[in-house]
Parts: sequence; C-alpha cells; structure tokens
Amino acid sequence: MKKERRYDIDWIRVIVFDILIIYHVGMFFVSWGWHIKNNEIIDWMRWPMLFVNQWRLPILFIISGMGTRFALSQRTGANYLLERFKRLFIPLVVGILLVVAPQVYIERIVQGKISGSFFDFYPHFFHGIYPEGNFSWHHLWFLPYLLLLSVIATPIFLNLRKDENRLLGLLNKFIKKSPPLLYLFALPLFIVEVFLEPLFPITHALIGDWYALIYYFILFITGYILISLGKAFWLALDRIKYYSLTVGVISFPLLILIWYTVESSIFIPLIKTLNMWSWIITIFAFCSKYLNGESKLIKYRNQAVYPFYIMHQTIIIIIAYWLINNPMHYMWKFTILVLGTFACAWILYEFIIRRIPIMRPLFGLKKIVKIPTVTGK
Repeated sequence: MKKERRYDIDWIRVIVFDILIIYHVGMFFVSWGWHIKNNEIIDWMRWPMLFVNQWRLPILFIISGMGTRFALSQRTGANYLLERFKRLFIPLVVGILLVVAPQVYIERIVQGKISGSFFDFYPHFFHGIYPEGNFSWHHLWFLPYLLLLSVIATPIFLNLRKDENRLLGLLNKFIKKSPPLLYLFALPLFIVEVFLEPLFPITHALIGDWYALIYYFILFITGYILISLGKAFWLALDRIKYYSLTVGVISFPLLILIWYTVESSIFIPLIKTLNMWSWIITIFAFCSKYLNGESKLIKYRNQAVYPFYIMHQTIIIIIAYWLINNPMHYMWKFTILVLGTFACAWILYEFIIRRIPIMRPLFGLKKIVKIPTVTGK
C-alpha cells in the first residue's frame, strides 16, 4: 500500500479523544459508577453521553487498525511490534506509576478510607488489585488491550498486506458494485453482541474480559481491512453517507425505546449494532469529505492527543475534588472542568512533555530526530 497521510483519520482520532475527555467530565455528574461524584447528580447529562457511548470506543479501535496498515506499509512485523511496545507499554507503566496513582489517592480520600499526604499513600498504591486494593490502570486500559491485539493480529496483517490478496480483491469488487455491503462488516459484531455480551460483562481487567477482547479485536481487524480497500472504501462511504446518517438518527431513539420497554430481545443487539455501525460510517464519510486537508493545527493536535489522553483523567479528578461540595451551579463546574482539563494538559504537554527529550517516549511521543545541516564548506 502506498504510504499516504489521511488527515481526516487524524481529525477523527483527535475529536474522539476530545469527546472522551468531555465524557469523563460528564461522569462526575451522572449516576453511573465512577471514581468520585459531584454533590448533585444531573440526570439529563446521561442522554448525550449514552449517544456517544455507542460508537466512541469502537471507532477508536477501527482507527487503530487503520493506523496499523500505514505503520506496517514500510516496516517488518518485528519492527512494528517493537514500535508498539515502545509506544504502548512504556507509557502504560509510566502512566500507572505517575498518573493513575493520584486518582486512586483522591478516590480513597473522598471515601474516607485514608488520610495524610499523597506521599504517605503512595507505598499503599501497590497493595492489592483495584477496586478491593489500590493498584490499577484505570482509564489507561486501552493501552494493554491495544498492545495485546496488535501482537495477536500481526500475522493476519502481514498476510493481508501481500500484493493481490484474494480476500481484499473480492471485498474491493463487492464494495465498488454495492456500497451498502459495508454493513456486512457489522455482522460479526452482532454475533458477538448476541452470544458473548450476556456472559462476559465488560471489566477492562484484560483477563477473562472475553466479550470486550473479541469485540475490539474484530473492530481492529476491520479497520485494517477497510483502509486496505483504498479508493473503493472512500467512494462507497460517499455514496451511502446520507443513508447511514438516516439509519443512525432513527436507530438511536429506537434503541432507547426498546431498552426501556423490553426486558430482553434479539432486537436490542440488532439495533445497537446497526446504530453503532451507522454512526461510524457517517463520521468517516463526512470527515473524508470535509476534513481531509493538511493543516498545522491537525499536525500539532495529532501529536498532542496521546499525552492528553494519558493525563486527562487525573487532571479531571484533581479539579473535581475541589468542586465536589461547592454550591455553584453545575454548569459552572462542568465548564471549569472542561476548560481546566484542556488548559492543564496543554501546559504540561507544551512546556514539559514536548520539550524535554527524556519525557517524550514516556508519554508515547517519538524522539526528535535532528537532521545534520549540510554546508558547502
């Protein structure tokens, strides 16, 4: 595959992680389980959060699969896995030790289980596995999952990248002829939703999390395949974007209606999968049309998004701790949390992580390669 830059994919990645930050701010205000809670629960916030929750994680694994296709275009399998280890495992370890520990400390303070300084608590961070104990990767669960899936999928990817792959050739032919066949990629996800979701509720603990692992693995492979289809994929998206948008707009309220009126039905996983896939197709289609242009902003944001992801939840929890019992209106709290999180993450990224060479690989950034100056002397 010819190496190219898809700026629309970069934009989707950045926007989805921005939504993740806002989503985690929202978790402070809704009744769903989270680390600390505002003194007032705001029930209406769960509706927009429920909407984005249908597709925000699936699209990240699809984007990761797409990025893998570009990464493997000029790398051997061994070089790719080494790069994955550097970009995922090292930030995971650093994130657990430096970023997650303060979250657990504040949570235990709020619960009244400990007192004293963070430095007094830190040795106890390694006592037991969360939630009974303290040791956890919290929001960084995405990194070990992606690392494991990358290792397992590499032989498949190496086979798919061969010239004239028969599977990709057939898919390319079918998608060109009938773009709605893109919906067939949702069929394996529907099957997993039906048979595994009831048996293995998502834990993000990696071990025994079979539904999540298989579901994310399918999405990861799907992203690789879709981007490998090249122009056929993007043309198919353009042809069905209004159809997928219509299906998405109709299927989400229908899903809510079924959730609240039917205790159990095969229509729940069916509509859920249809809704999720329709919004993913719609997002890719419209971003392809309007956001696939080079700019300094997306280059900067695309580099910054990974450190922002690593840092954001700790910043949210630290700010939220000081707002829990404040009598101000919840929208002021929400605004302070959103603006404060982005501002603090940017300051840490711009003036420390980005500029200090030793910090870059710890937060998943590539080392700066200095190109020697050639003179005529």
